[in-house]
Amino acid sequence: MSIPVTPFMWIMAFLPICVLLVLMVRFRWGAMEAAPMGVAVTIVTGIVLYRADLWLIAVESAKGVWSALIILIIVLTAVLLYQVGNEANAYLVIRNGMKRLLPNELLLVLALGWIFESFLQGITGFGVPVAVGAPLLIGIGVKPMWAVIIPLLGQSWGNTYGTLGAAWDALAMSSGMTVGSAEYFETALFAAAFLWIWNAVIGLAICWFYGKGAALKKGLPAVAILSAIQGGGELFMSQINTTVACFVPACLSLLGILLLGRSRLYRTEWSLGESGIMERKLLGDEENVKVSDMSLLQAILPYILLSVITLAVLMIGPVKAVLGQISIGFAFPETVTGYGFVNEAVERYSPLSPFTHASMFLLLSSLIGLFYYKSCGFIGSGGVKRVFAKSISMTMPSGIAVVGLVIMSKIMSGTGQTTVLANGIAQILGKVYVVLAPFIGMLGSFMTGSNMSSNILFGSFQITTAEILGVKISCVLGAQTAGGSIGSAISPSNIVLGTTTANILGREGEVLKRTSSIVIPIALVMGAIVFICIG
Repeated sequence: MSIPVTPFMWIMAFLPICVLLVLMVRFRWGAMEAAPMGVAVTIVTGIVLYRADLWLIAVESAKGVWSALIILIIVLTAVLLYQVGNEANAYLVIRNGMKRLLPNELLLVLALGWIFESFLQGITGFGVPVAVGAPLLIGIGVKPMWAVIIPLLGQSWGNTYGTLGAAWDALAMSSGMTVGSAEYFETALFAAAFLWIWNAVIGLAICWFYGKGAALKKGLPAVAILSAIQGGGELFMSQINTTVACFVPACLSLLGILLLGRSRLYRTEWSLGESGIMERKLLGDEENVKVSDMSLLQAILPYILLSVITLAVLMIGPVKAVLGQISIGFAFPETVTGYGFVNEAVERYSPLSPFTHASMFLLLSSLIGLFYYKSCGFIGSGGVKRVFAKSISMTMPSGIAVVGLVIMSKIMSGTGQTTVLANGIAQILGKVYVVLAPFIGMLGSFMTGSNMSSNILFGSFQITTAEILGVKISCVLGAQTAGGSIGSAISPSNIVLGTTTANILGREGEVLKRTSSIVIPIALVMGAIVFICIG
């Protein structure tokens, strides 16, 4: 027995996502309020129309809770890292120090909202660049909402080959590609080419946000150079070593933007007083805050530690192998819907390796930074207690949103609603389906907050559909993971990470509306390119 893919069933499968979008965008509900409504609708459609029983709902919900907890420990530790720097006034030092190194304010925004996020995405991922980047941008005077939007975009191009290629490896695994084969590298080439387009758009979009035409004119040379380093470098590295295809270019772009800051075009002080994303009054108020004699190197120490610890664990094979031996996972039984849609039993679902997980790197960086700042006198009496108290209070509200969103995605997947969404599109459109291939990847990232999860969820579906339609598989798979990458910029769970550390929880709908206006047109462009390639 199979689930009927009818217009009605497709609409009902889309209903939970539609409810979520309408509540967040139209009625401006926060993710914390909208997520439980999305879960409720998903449960009703799953039981009434997709013939799931309460046992299946309970099992998938438990999977969602476990997956959400893995995300939440990243949220908590990322917020802890932020609070350590905030308590020590490190962000004021970073702001002042970066302004000296990069006197051009537009270049400064590009550095902290695009280049630094790319670097963090290259080694950590899992939403860390968004959670860390938002307070850094606020520290240089960017309005809180824009301080969330810019890192969401800035990190998204690196979602496929970032985290040392985790999402790419997931795509290769789920689609059955042989590592090192011609198909493997051809798919990597298509993915990197699509992502280069998106990378350039990100840089141009940030310039437009900052000051429209005047900023575009001023920032175009920098964007062209930096995009060539990042997007072009990733394209080149994807044909050599996919593990470091994002990390190496991201590191080079850090050096590149510092060199640009010393160039004739950008070495003099420059800013636009009418910039719509800058909060000049906030900067003026902060100038009155007494800043200690902390150096810029001391201010960024936790981030240096984060980079060193992450690279040491993930890049040194023996270290990673030893620490990765310890993992935590739970067994889940097989469940079947009335339509015969099977969720196979798993012995250890989504195992967590705590010592190789991004949260451990964040925690160690936070604690070492806290101890160092305290010993240097940068954190005064009662400061340590405030750091932990504020971290917990900031994390709690976003925890409700993340748990709800992940449970919703698991129930949709477990009841077959996600499969119906994808199959319905393919059946109706035929070969025109490839135009929407990036949107399938985007849908996966939107629901799960992870390009890796999107590739696991839809990789095999995309390759099967491409075979049925007789189209170029490597191009479709490249569009799948590129769509998943740009979809991370509109994922509610990722948006919550930013709004939490920017202290604007509840404004997720506004952020989603603005990021969607850029993401969706670019996904259409990617789809059109795929259609031309297979034509």
